Amino acid sequence: MKNPFKNEDGKFFANGTSKLSFIEDVFAFGLILLLTVFTLVFKLVQEDLHLQIKDSDLVLINLGFMFACVAGIITWREDKHLSLASITDKLPAGVKKVIGCICTAIVPMVLTQLFFVSLCELLNPDNYTGKVWFISERFFFFFMPLCYFAMVAMVISHKENRIAAIVGLVLGVITSFTPITGSMFYVFGTTPESVPFMYKLGDLWNVICDKAIWYFVVLLIILAFAGVPLFVVISAITYVLFSKAGGIVSIIFEQAASQFLKPDIIAIPLFTIAGYVLAQGSAGKRFVNLFNALFGWFRGGTVVATVLVITFFSTFTGVSGVTILALGSLLCLILVGSGYNKDKAESLITSSGALGLLFPPSVAIIMYYTSNVTVIEQFEPGFNVMNLFVAALIPGSIMALAMIVMGIIYDKNKSRPKFSGKAILTGFKDCAFELLLPVLICLTYFTQIFNLFQVAAFAVLYTFILETFVRRDFTLRKAGRVIADSVPVSGGVLFIIAAASAFSYYLMDANVPELVTEFITAHVSSKYVFLILVNLVLLVVGCLMDLYSAILIISPLLLYAGTAFGIPVVQSAVIFLMNLSIGFLTPPVGMDLFISSYAFKKPVSKVIKGVMPFLCVQLVVLMLVTYVPAFTTCLLPEDASGNVEQEADVPGVEDDFDDSFDYESDYSDADSFDAAAVDENPAL
Repeated sequence: MKNPFKNEDGKFFANGTSKLSFIEDVFAFGLILLLTVFTLVFKLVQEDLHLQIKDSDLVLINLGFMFACVAGIITWREDKHLSLASITDKLPAGVKKVIGCICTAIVPMVLTQLFFVSLCELLNPDNYTGKVWFISERFFFFFMPLCYFAMVAMVISHKENRIAAIVGLVLGVITSFTPITGSMFYVFGTTPESVPFMYKLGDLWNVICDKAIWYFVVLLIILAFAGVPLFVVISAITYVLFSKAGGIVSIIFEQAASQFLKPDIIAIPLFTIAGYVLAQGSAGKRFVNLFNALFGWFRGGTVVATVLVITFFSTFTGVSGVTILALGSLLCLILVGSGYNKDKAESLITSSGALGLLFPPSVAIIMYYTSNVTVIEQFEPGFNVMNLFVAALIPGSIMALAMIVMGIIYDKNKSRPKFSGKAILTGFKDCAFELLLPVLICLTYFTQIFNLFQVAAFAVLYTFILETFVRRDFTLRKAGRVIADSVPVSGGVLFIIAAASAFSYYLMDANVPELVTEFITAHVSSKYVFLILVNLVLLVVGCLMDLYSAILIISPLLLYAGTAFGIPVVQSAVIFLMNLSIGFLTPPVGMDLFISSYAFKKPVSKVIKGVMPFLCVQLVVLMLVTYVPAFTTCLLPEDASGNVEQEADVPGVEDDFDDSFDYESDYSDADSFDAAAVDENPAL
C-alpha cells in the first residue's frame, strides 16, 4: 500500500548505491557469523573444556549491539520498518501531497533528535571507558548515532519532497538543543553563560512540550496512520514526553541501548533468521510431503499438514506475515491441488498465520518474559521463561486444533490418496534433519544445556549447514544472500523494541500501571467483567499496534491490574499473546489481512469475508482459555503456576523502578541518569 510521501518505489528515500548496499549486507552477514560462531565456541571452550576466555560475554553483547544498529540501517534502506496501513490512499491528490510533506518533514526531524541524543551519550567522558578485547567500548556504541545519521541521509537523498525533509532536519536541530548543549559541554566545557541562547531555546522547547503535549501526541498518532514508521512515532512521542518532564532525553538512548545489549533480545533476530532460511529452502516442501503422507489419506489431511507447517515456521519467524508471504502460495497450491476451494484455502492459511506465537521457541513469549521479568518477579519470585512456554502449550494446541477442525469442515474433496506406509517412511527420511531441529531446540534449552541465546545461535548454524551443505538448496553465495534478506525482518522488530522500551520507561516512571490498576479496581469489581474488558481492549491493540510494541507498552499495565484481581501471571501472559495473535486477523486493520491481500492478490474486503468464520472460532477458544485457568496452569508445578490465592496488593511502581531499569545492569559500565550527573552537566 503506497504512502503519498514515498518515492515511486514506495520508499522514503532514493536507493543507495549497490556497492554501499553490498558493504552493508556483507557487514551484517559477518556480524551474524561472528555472533553464531563465537557463542557456540565460547560455550564449548568455557563450559565444556573449562578454559576461560576474557570478556567473552561482553564480546557477544557488543557484537549484538552493532548488529542491531546495522540491521536498522538495512531495514530503513529496504523500507521494511513496521508501520500501520496508510489511510491516505483514497484522499484527493492535493491532500495526499500535503500529508506527504508533513510526514517527510517529521521523519528526519525525529531521526535528527535521536541522533543528537545518542551522540551526546557517546561523547560523555564518563561513559564507555572500558575495553573489550583491546577495543574501546565507545567504538561499539558509535554505531547508534551512525545508524540515525544514515537514516537521515537516506531520507534527504530522495529528491521528491527534499525541501520538506530539509525543513524537518532543521526543526530536528532546533528541538535538540538540550542534547546539543550537553555534547558541547562534554567536548568544549561550554556553560549556559557562554552560549545562553542555545540553553534558552532548549528550555523553550521543553515549555512548548509541556503546554502542547496532547496536540503533539494526537498529531503523531494521526501520522502513524499515514504510514510513518512506528518506531519513529513512538520515539517522537517519548521525546516529547521527556522534554515535557524537564528534558532528560538521554533516557531514550539508554533504554534503547539496554535492549540491544540483552542477549535474549538479540536471540529474537537469530531465531527469525533461522526460520527465514528454512522457509526459503526446501524445508517447506519436505514438511508438506511428510504431513500429506501422514494425514492426506483421510478427510482434511492436507488441512492438518498445512496448519502444522505454518505453526512450525511461525514459531521461529515471530511475525506471522513472514510465514504467509514465504509459504502461502506453496501451501495454497497444495490445498487446491487436493481439491480444496481456493478462497477457503487462502482463508485457512491467513487465519493460521500466528499460531506459532504460542509454541516454543516463540520469540513473542521470549519478548514478553524479557520485558516483564522484573514485574513478574514482584509477584512470583523464581519465575522463568520456561513457565510461559509450558503454560502456552495447551492453549496453543487447542487453537491449532480448532483451525484444523474448521479446515476439515470446509474440505469437500472425496478423492484422496490411499494410506501408504512407504510414503510415510520416505517423508520421514526426507524430512529427518528438519524434524530434528525443534527437538534439539527444546531438548537443549529445557535441559539447560544451552541458554536462550546459545539455542538461537545453534538454530542459525544448524539451518545454514542443513540448507547449504546437506540439502544443497543454496550455494554459499545464495545462502549469504538469503541471510542478508532476512535482516530487515529482524531489524524492524529490534527498533520497535528499542523505541517502545523508552516509552514504557516513561509510563513506569509516571506510575501509570499503578494508576491504571487503581482506576480499574475502583470501577470494576468482578474479575470476569475485567477479563471481558481486557479481551476487548487487547483485540483493538492487536489491530492497531505491532506485537512487540504492544508487549513492551501494554503488557506491564495489564500484569499489575490482572494480579490485583487474582489472575495467575501465566494466564495473563497467554491471554495477552492470544489476543494479539487474533488481533492480526481482526478487521478493519489487522496486519495479516493486508499481508494476505498482498500475497494472494485479492481485495482486503474479500480477505476479511473469508477469515470471519475462522476468527469467530478463535474468539471462542480465547473465551475458553480466559475463563478456565486450568488450561494454562495444569502442566505447571504448583509453585510455578503463578496462581494468586487472593487479590494481591499491587506494589508501588516507584519502589522497584530504579532497579528494574538500571542501565548499568544491562552489561554496560555507563552511568544511568542520576542527580549527580544532572548537577554536573548544565545542559541537563
